[in-house]
Amino acid sequence: MFRARRIWVTAAAVLAVAGGMSGSAQAAPPSDTGPFTATAAANDGTLPPGWRITGKGSAQQLVWRSGTRVPMGDARVEFHAGGQLLGVPRPAKDGRTFRLGLGAVAPQKLTDLQVLAAGRRLDTAGDNSGSTDGRSGAVAQPTAPLPAGAIDPGKPGTYRTTTGEYRLNSVRLPGYPQPIEMQAVVVAPKGATGKRPLALFLHGRHYTCHKPGTEDITGDWPCPTGLKSVPSYRGYLRDQQLLASQGYVTVSISANGINAQDGDVEDAGAQARSSLVRLHLARWADWSAHPQTAPPVVRNAPRADLSRVLLIGHSRGGEGVNRAAMDSIYPPPAAQDGYHGPVRWKIRGTVLIGPTIFGQNPVADVPSVTLLPGCDGDVSDLQGEVYVDGTRGVSKGTALHSAVYVEGADHNFFNTEWTPGQAEAPASDDFYDDPDQRDAVCSPGAATRLTADQQHKAGSTYIATAARLFIAGDDRARELLDGSGRRAPSADPARVLTHAVGANRGAGFLPDGQVTVSGGKLCAAVDPDPAVACLSDDSKGSSPHFAQWEATKEFGRRAVALRWSAAGSKVTVRPNKPVSVSGAKSLALRVIVPPNTTGTQLDVSVTDTAGHRATLGRVRVDGLPGTQRTASYWAREVRVPLAAASHAGLDLHRVKSLDLTPRSRAGQAWLMDAWAWRPGTPAATSAPLPRVDIGRLTVKEGNSGVKTYRVPVQVSGRGSGQVRLYVDNPATGHDTSRLVTVRPGANSIDVPVKVAGNTRFDYGVRHDIFVKAVHGAVVGAHRGGVTTENDDPMPTFTVTPIADRATEGQPLKWKVTLSAAADVELNPSFLVQPLAAGPELSTLDVNPQWLSENSGEEAAPERPLSKVLSLFLWTSVPAGQLSGEIGVPTITDQVTEQPESVRFLGVDENGDPQSGGPELTGTVLDAS
Repeated sequence: MFRARRIWVTAAAVLAVAGGMSGSAQAAPPSDTGPFTATAAANDGTLPPGWRITGKGSAQQLVWRSGTRVPMGDARVEFHAGGQLLGVPRPAKDGRTFRLGLGAVAPQKLTDLQVLAAGRRLDTAGDNSGSTDGRSGAVAQPTAPLPAGAIDPGKPGTYRTTTGEYRLNSVRLPGYPQPIEMQAVVVAPKGATGKRPLALFLHGRHYTCHKPGTEDITGDWPCPTGLKSVPSYRGYLRDQQLLASQGYVTVSISANGINAQDGDVEDAGAQARSSLVRLHLARWADWSAHPQTAPPVVRNAPRADLSRVLLIGHSRGGEGVNRAAMDSIYPPPAAQDGYHGPVRWKIRGTVLIGPTIFGQNPVADVPSVTLLPGCDGDVSDLQGEVYVDGTRGVSKGTALHSAVYVEGADHNFFNTEWTPGQAEAPASDDFYDDPDQRDAVCSPGAATRLTADQQHKAGSTYIATAARLFIAGDDRARELLDGSGRRAPSADPARVLTHAVGANRGAGFLPDGQVTVSGGKLCAAVDPDPAVACLSDDSKGSSPHFAQWEATKEFGRRAVALRWSAAGSKVTVRPNKPVSVSGAKSLALRVIVPPNTTGTQLDVSVTDTAGHRATLGRVRVDGLPGTQRTASYWAREVRVPLAAASHAGLDLHRVKSLDLTPRSRAGQAWLMDAWAWRPGTPAATSAPLPRVDIGRLTVKEGNSGVKTYRVPVQVSGRGSGQVRLYVDNPATGHDTSRLVTVRPGANSIDVPVKVAGNTRFDYGVRHDIFVKAVHGAVVGAHRGGVTTENDDPMPTFTVTPIADRATEGQPLKWKVTLSAAADVELNPSFLVQPLAAGPELSTLDVNPQWLSENSGEEAAPERPLSKVLSLFLWTSVPAGQLSGEIGVPTITDQVTEQPESVRFLGVDENGDPQSGGPELTGTVLDAS
């Protein structure tokens, strides 16, 4: 028997024959229209269930189909293999099928295939039991309520409000074939005098169209006849009404046109959303200057003060408003931007609700508040934490960046139009609840889970808190956001925890910098080596601080890992230069402990360069409620006064080390950072920084010679700074990195790509690079590269018999010969067909393992092979070779039988038998 073994061909859904005359055809795969059946495990050399290869020639695609509809959400669905990102597939309209072009994928990379969305596995049920991490037998309970703060920004103000909408002409944005709507709902205070601050809301990625009275929802744009647009932009009316009652003009804009098309752009829509936000702001600037030109709802509202703008974005809308803040200070390349006018506004801060940050490129000098929903089932890795962590050391460090962890909140319920029972269109709880495997923290009815109204109220309160601090300048709101351990009672009964960086934090002990650690270890946020990574793959749950990015191994994202088996095991952190904590009130530490643990206690001590040491105090850190399905390894902020160091005579200008000494029994902890802290919120101003944007160049390989192309890179802005450049090697799937100093006009990021021309067929190659800001720089478009497209035809093939008559127990064999060798493996395939007449080979006449692997079906009960659903026969012709064998393994039995035959017909690219295509026939003779 001959059975080809190729790691990227499913035995039940194999590569097909397309086109050609009888006996000669092209070696191309079928589409995904056929059934997806169970196959052998991936480590057996085949694709796992639900996967297949489709398409023709250079348009080959890797396809995965889910057993259930995958909701259209904000997390990016990604294909991974061998622990590395393959790419971002395009979703089909059925909501179940996802396709990734294989032109970007080397065949040897397709092992251990996984489908991930924000770190959440989609292609397997996994462990949804909701069990705790094993360190505590107690049922998960909400954290204890914090003391109330000095003010409560969640209380409605004194103004009555008015509501209305405007709709302007649609706009064209680069890279989007269909125009984007300019539609919004405005809620404004009545009777407010003078110019009022403007708060702009941008919703995230959700279904775009629905059929009223049904459960039908789609991601089309524009909406087909009979369907209505899903009004996602109206989902923040409660938030708008609260702000308007406090004197703010608010507007929530629609972005369905972007949601429907952002699967085809490299940045998942960040730049387009920024363009849309700034197009609306430009209109508001016009209307503020010329009120008579405004729509009625705007004319009836107080004039907007464009020098005081707060942007609020949900999910991909969060990444969009972050980019809008960046683009308002550091203009993007004109060719990729949809707004080309002057900046007539000042963004004072952003509020990011369950946001994505695919580029991991926060704006360091614009204050931000990031809401992290503890039961987020969409952006479940809580990657929005990078809006805090990713700003450290990048620029001035005076802008406050706050993370607000809302226990028991899901992703959708911050928007009423995504909430069941409140939405106009079909809606759902994004945290999937299996009645047979309920989650101890996040299933509805759990003690830690919020209702939709409780969650929305908490969201409104903390949006208003950000407005009070960033726009109104009321420093009393800071303690509700910066880790001071105070709560806003209007958010009750939600348990809300905060930590922060920036503002009046001074010098710090940062694991990301040049430090040495004794007694513990420096661990990496992202590293494939479990001995180096901060959290191993078998950890019960995940950490927002260690969310994955593009690179399989990141440099410069670290923490200090502590593990002890008895109290008193000191861990010392020594920066390469002494740290000044002079003038600070306290030392603020962000410390992670495992979920569901309580009572972790650490003594905190510092030592100066003269060797004087002082213990500042003891802190207690409790874990968040969490399960394997939650990102609950999240840092709690704790503070110790520096008074003891002053009393001990330490030189606070020259502190050389920080000691953490566990005083509780065996445990684990991670130090994210420690800062010299004092109260206050300084004014945040933007530094003049260089901006880096990566582009993509697509070229044909050509027929001969070697050409060198360069990845397009644009550096704009002012000054110089450092970025880390990652260069992916498409041959190995691994990337290399280096620090690069960038400045406008300098050719500092120079990545040459050599393309060798030939006349042999392949799938094309993607050479990708990614960049991330390290210090003194901002990054807009973080990824790009050079894509080489195949320009050679796929070889045709012919089939000749080797053994088309065989005695049972011996295999039937045929030879497949290509018209020319290819640079990639090719896989002609055939589908079993009924005989015109005569006895037919049955399921009990062939090797049962072969039958299962090629069809997913069992041999019993006995039936003709033509009755087996999707029984494909396929072969592998390796790269550089001209032929391969194809066979059917038969078995002997004790039954006397007449000669039995089998017939296979080549299939077209849809997986259907091709009339006139190559045909394989064979006959098996009785052995008795």
